Amino acid sequence: MKHVFLTTAAAALMALGSYAEAQDLKMSHVRPQDATIDVELRAFSEAVSEATGGEVTINLFPASALGDYTTVQERISVGAIDMATQPAATAADRRMQISSFPYLAGNWDQARAVYGPGGVVREVMAELYAEQDITMLAAYPVYFGGISLNVEHPNPGSVEPSGIKVRVPGIKSFQLTGEALGYIPSPIPFSEAFTAVQTGVVDGVIGSGAEGYYASFRDVTRTYIPANTHFEVWYMIISNESLAGLSDEQQAALVEQAADFEATRWEVAEADQGRNEQRLVDELGATLVELSEEDLSAMAAKVRADVWPAVLEDVGAEWGQSILDRVAAGGS
Repeated sequence: MKHVFLTTAAAALMALGSYAEAQDLKMSHVRPQDATIDVELRAFSEAVSEATGGEVTINLFPASALGDYTTVQERISVGAIDMATQPAATAADRRMQISSFPYLAGNWDQARAVYGPGGVVREVMAELYAEQDITMLAAYPVYFGGISLNVEHPNPGSVEPSGIKVRVPGIKSFQLTGEALGYIPSPIPFSEAFTAVQTGVVDGVIGSGAEGYYASFRDVTRTYIPANTHFEVWYMIISNESLAGLSDEQQAALVEQAADFEATRWEVAEADQGRNEQRLVDELGATLVELSEEDLSAMAAKVRADVWPAVLEDVGAEWGQSILDRVAAGGS
């Protein structure tokens, strides 16, 4: 009987030890449930669970359920939230505007060179996150940005003043880009943006792309202008405190699965952008404006001339210019 008791107790202790090693992590993201990122993160979570033998569970909180992305980044920094896949919060560090620098990349190959593994901006962003006690696990390419309007634009390829008022994020680069492209920018919180368009406070939105407009502005998008305003990339980040709570084996598995998650996304992101642009047309009846290469070149030139100097001053001219020089040189 004593032997049986000791054996049972030992089994219980072993089970307790296994339980203590299990980790439940909370991951925030900004899109609604069943949006593309939500589906892809569910697959990532399952892959992590499988790779760790069920020891690490990642629970998703879509639609900014844990707070807007700025708040979430701040809470990750202090270890109050474990993880997120979301845009960089420039309120925490203005230098993070380098991630959404307008017209920094002109096509998908350039975007991958700049934001993908070994890319200049990717490495800089990892350093900036590290200063906030955050580890970047992956970059998540989303789309090239465009302009969603609830009205028709008489000359959508022009950069001349149009009188059209658009919501922009409270980020200097987006505000100045909107102005350079001929719009009247109005900084409005994302949570109020849909209502602002719906009620006519503004005529449209700058700061997202086809996927974002379909997810959050589908009922107020009559015109979509694929102006390639910026390259939207989100980052999978984890609190250093949460990462340190994992065993070496669990950390290695998480890092490996994050790398696979990113690699897969780079392979499908461009086609995903095209599908979402077509969804605006097929499902919503929106007009998809076709811009010529001359239109896009003129937009890029205007923004680089008008916006880049001002944003560089905001992030630190010498620091920012050194990164732009590295991007131009194609180096690291």
